Amino acid sequence: MRTVLFLTAGLLLLGSMLVLARLFVAHYPAAVTWAGAGFLALWLLICAVNMWVGVARAGYSVAEELPILLLNFAVPAAIGVLLAWKLR
Repeated sequence: MRTVLFLTAGLLLLGSMLVLARLFVAHYPAAVTWAGAGFLALWLLICAVNMWVGVARAGYSVAEELPILLLNFAVPAAIGVLLAWKLR
């Protein structure tokens, strides 16, 4: 259930970054590109912190948390790259 909530949070963050970029695209044409790159960096940091919490606090091993990190990062990142590419 936590993974589903995390994926939902990632998609909501992506949506908010793209809406914000669309507000600035009239005056700054590279806003969508910057928003996409900013989202990827921020989302990777959030996913890494989530993995650290799982290892340090919850007692999981890195090998157990790594597939969850990849899933949590890859799904919103792939959708974000696709949307940023289509919105350019």
